[in-house]
Amino acid sequence: MQSQETTAMATPIPLDTFNLGFIGAGKMAESIAKGMVKSGILPASRIRTAVHKDASRREAFSSLGVKVYDTNQEVVEESNVIVFSVKPQVVKDVVLQLKPALSKKKLLVSVAAGTTLSDLQEWAGCSRFIRVMPNTPAAVGEAASVMSLGETATKEDGELVATMFGAIGKIWTANEKLFDAITGLSGSGPAYIFLAIDAMADGGVAAGLPRDLARGLASQTVLGAASMAIHTGKHPGQLKDDVASPGGTTIAGIHELEKGGFRGILMNAIVAAAKRGRELSQN
Repeated sequence: MQSQETTAMATPIPLDTFNLGFIGAGKMAESIAKGMVKSGILPASRIRTAVHKDASRREAFSSLGVKVYDTNQEVVEESNVIVFSVKPQVVKDVVLQLKPALSKKKLLVSVAAGTTLSDLQEWAGCSRFIRVMPNTPAAVGEAASVMSLGETATKEDGELVATMFGAIGKIWTANEKLFDAITGLSGSGPAYIFLAIDAMADGGVAAGLPRDLARGLASQTVLGAASMAIHTGKHPGQLKDDVASPGGTTIAGIHELEKGGFRGILMNAIVAAAKRGRELSQN
């Protein structure tokens, strides 16, 4: 099944009435919640989560205006749409614990890497599940998300999720069999880019730039290059060639990157992360 970008669509499920609950109060849940509040798609007053021990996590959500409960059970009871954003290693135990409260009236969404729809549906005892793989740029409205619908999730369910995640970036639909590769590329990808920005900034400092200027230039350069790749319609290779004039500074830098195996290293990182995703789904 070919993947395709999904735009936010009109849906008969009223956005102004449902409550959104997060099971798991980590960085991903925070990024999604922050992005939705910032976009205006959902007020913080209709978002819920539970924090058991970590005071810093409670403060992170409370500062957004999100209602923080003491137990996951309360979050489920007070929510119509529930996002499971716990670590893959514990998602089974969490779903099984909450199973008695997971009625078919509730739409369940999982953002846990390596956890299949078939497993989620079996554990929950109901099948209105949608699997989404977002990434942390959701916090600034620039997420790259992919979703796959469970067997009996309705068209309206899919439209609602597309509306929610479309408000914090771009969302595509794809066959679930592609999700391990998606995890390796876009799910883990921001960390690779942060590493590249840090390295570029260090290079600028090594060449004599002040630290703040080097970091700002590196970050804006990555943002601008990504924007060109999205908006010009040109292949990234062509955009690279457009910058690299004969005998110039850019081709000298590219030569060093190629000697270091830059492209191969990035490819290997994505394949390694995808492999780890498959391993998690088999545990």
